[in-house]
This record gives sequence, C-alpha cells and structure tokens, in this order.
Amino acid sequence: MKVLVTPRSMSAAGSPALDRLSAAGYEIVTPSPGRQPTTEELLDAVPGVVGWVAGVEPIGAEVLARADRLRVISRNGAGSDAIDARAAEAHGVRVITARGANAQGVAELALALTLMGLRGLPQAAEALRSGTWQRSTGREAAGRSLGIVGYGAIGRRLAGLARGLGMTVTAHDPFVDTADVPLVALDELLRTSEVVSLHVPPSPDGPLLGAAELALLRDDVVLLNTARSTLVDEAALLAELRAGRIALYSVDAFDREPPEPSELLRQPRVVPTPHLGAATAESSRRAAEAAVDNLLAALAA
Repeated sequence: MKVLVTPRSMSAAGSPALDRLSAAGYEIVTPSPGRQPTTEELLDAVPGVVGWVAGVEPIGAEVLARADRLRVISRNGAGSDAIDARAAEAHGVRVITARGANAQGVAELALALTLMGLRGLPQAAEALRSGTWQRSTGREAAGRSLGIVGYGAIGRRLAGLARGLGMTVTAHDPFVDTADVPLVALDELLRTSEVVSLHVPPSPDGPLLGAAELALLRDDVVLLNTARSTLVDEAALLAELRAGRIALYSVDAFDREPPEPSELLRQPRVVPTPHLGAATAESSRRAAEAAVDNLLAALAA
C-alpha cells in the first residue's frame, strides 16, 4: 500500500511524522523531494496510491482520474482550494485539511506586517538603501483599530496577539455567531479599521474586495492578505495604491506560485512574501503531524 507525500517541507529530508506511515506498513512515494511536483510527475506517481499527504500543488481532474486506488487526500494546511473538489467527489476521494496547525505562524506574520505598515518600515529601508536619510513619523499599535475578516483559528490567534499590544479588534465572519470581539458587517469593518487583515478562503464569485469595497477603506490603511491573492481585485487595488491611500499592502499566498511579475508587485508600498505564513519550524511540524494523523485515521475507517 503506497502513500504519496508531496509537501516540500516533508519530502525534502523526510519528516519524523512520516515514520508513523512506514510503521503502519505504508510505502512512501516522494516524486519530487524538496520541490513542488509538476502535473506530469503527479500523473506518473498517483496510480496505485491509497493515500496522499498533499501540499499546495494543484490537484486537478486529470490527476484524480489517474488515481485508481486513491481514497484520501490529507492536506498539511488549512486550505483545499488547489484541489478540484468536484473531481475528488466524483472519484470518491475524501479531502481533509489540517485546520489550526499553522494558525500561530500565520497570525505572527500578520502581526509583524501590521507593525511594519504602521511604522512605514519598507519605505524607510528603501530610502536608506538608496542613500537618503528619510525619517518619518509612524504609528504605535496601542490604541489602533484592527479589523479581522474571517474569525477562525488564525483570526482568533491574531486578535489575541493584537490585544496584547493594546489594539482594539473587531471581526467579520458570517459563519460565526459569537466571539470574544465585536462582530460587525464587512462595510463597517472596512470603514473603521486602520489595519485590515484577511483570513478567509477565496470565493468562486470573485474578489472579496473589489473597487467598491476598497473605496470604503480609511486613508493610510494597512491591508494584509495572508490568505489568497484572489481575495483582492488587483486592478482596483493598484488604483488605490497609486492614489496614495494605502500605507501598505502585503500578500503572502498567490493563486499561482511563484506569481508572474506584475505592476502590483513592483509598487513601493506592496510587500509580497513567498507563502511564509506557515513556514516556521513549529507550524511545519504541527501541520505534518496533523496531516499524517488525519490520513491514518481516514484510511483505518
């Protein structure tokens, strides 16, 4: 019985969590150790596997059609948007995610970017690199307003960190009825928050923040997107940046990775990061353990 393992963090030099797969009698298949596999490599690797510990690589209908024995895909993260859900259901493949395993790492990244934006650090560093001594007056976090869109595991962790610095926090989440912070409508959150942080999955209906929503944002807002780049309309955001209304926009996870060079990514007030939210030793360990635990439990059911 074979299990496919494709996350870069688990396949590069092996992961202690994989020892439990071997101990359970499974043969581990790693087609591209240390890097994201191509579609062609997946097509070659999936026949005969019963389980799959998956990373962020796209898993489309063509690959799933070749997976003749596959029963379970267990993601080592919270998102599953890279997996063709309809094709998985059609082939009887169960998809499980490691919810909450990377919450602390992503929340800490969002907090770091919050402080970076409030203090204007990217512009200050770039000016100094170019030979200009340019000091600007920043904003302290204490007393500032943070609006969190999506109040799941990551949003709640971020709220706790931010309140520890004295920030006031509100949240918007239509799937949450009660919370330890005020729950408000999205338009109210966008109008009142000095920092807005997105922690929701992408929608098939299009960007969550289009031109109308971006127009609601306060001047000099810090906008953080550690979820998915498609949550924000790129053309509308570029217009707001050129108008000087946004202090900082940071995006960490892209619909295509690595992303193509773009005008947005070249903007001086844009801080793009290469999907670093869960890229901590602690988050990687928790995510690997959760993914393997979930896979073993599902295959045993």
